[in-house]
Amino acid sequence: MKQAKLAQALALALCQGLGIKTITALLNQVPLAQLFTLNQDELCQLGLQENVAANLASTDWSRIEHILAYCQRQQIDVVSLFSPEYPEQLKEICNPPLVLFCRGNIALLKQPQIAVVGSRSSTRTGLGLAHEFAQGLSRSGLVVTSGMARGIDGAAHQGALDVQGGTIAVLGTGVDVVYPKRHQRLYEDIVQHGLVVSEFLPNTQANSNHFPRRNRIISGLSLGVLLVEAEVKSGSLITARYALEQNKEVFAIPGSIKNRLSSGCHYLIKQGAKLTENIEDILEEVSFFCENSLYSIEIGEQKEEQCPVLENLGFEVTSVDTLTQRTQWPVEQVIARLLDLELEDKVERVLDGYIKLARG
Repeated sequence: MKQAKLAQALALALCQGLGIKTITALLNQVPLAQLFTLNQDELCQLGLQENVAANLASTDWSRIEHILAYCQRQQIDVVSLFSPEYPEQLKEICNPPLVLFCRGNIALLKQPQIAVVGSRSSTRTGLGLAHEFAQGLSRSGLVVTSGMARGIDGAAHQGALDVQGGTIAVLGTGVDVVYPKRHQRLYEDIVQHGLVVSEFLPNTQANSNHFPRRNRIISGLSLGVLLVEAEVKSGSLITARYALEQNKEVFAIPGSIKNRLSSGCHYLIKQGAKLTENIEDILEEVSFFCENSLYSIEIGEQKEEQCPVLENLGFEVTSVDTLTQRTQWPVEQVIARLLDLELEDKVERVLDGYIKLARG
């Protein structure tokens, strides 16, 4: 039954002229399985144009079977919009992909994510920032999502991998095609320790029209998008615009006014993106959504007496640096825990740090 439903979803995705809005309208009238029992005239009666109805009625099932068999041999998971593995966050965008081809740990699809994007021709400083922020996000329990392009994307993926964090690469090629070639090793590491995703059929080669399309998936999967370095006219700005359309948070790291790669970040900040200097700037915006949104996060319940942060926090003002020294936790983990405790009304943020609340 699952395989049949997957084949039907793939058939819809491959049908020329059939978009997600039309598919949704069709399925509001007819169950998915029944849709493929209808002839061309019956499909037209449901509102399809004649040529689209003809395409759907003449679905090449042997091709569908060939694609699914290839995916099985190559250990490629196929996740359809109707699959329980499909991320709820991505369903919320206006044009979600009907099918995702995945290699790696598909459980990451449903984990809270931050997209880190930027220029392919990045500076050494930009690469360092992307790597550093990705490490901090990973230590805070967030998955780092990007496009595996050279430059900022690659540095972000590597930063997450270097601290054993989760990372997702959304490709503008088939999920089994490495692009750029220089990222062969990175691709293999992501497949082994993270997840590679594409809406394009396996073996699909790089095409300039594919990359703007994949950008909507990068932002769609994420709680927010962090722009590290980019010019105003760039693919990264496209991702940021998608994020704004999808009501996602947009973060931008400022830079020198003499650096052209800072112009895109400065433009977004003028448009309302959050000026971002450290991980806390991101965590304070998204930590609430991590606990209460479409994501399901398995975090062990910590009683107050078992929480090292609370144990080392009194009713006097204590700085984050002091708590980091006392708990021996990474600063990002301390910040994330403090934000959770603040939401639980157990601590309060004051001018020079945090204080424990009596009711906590």
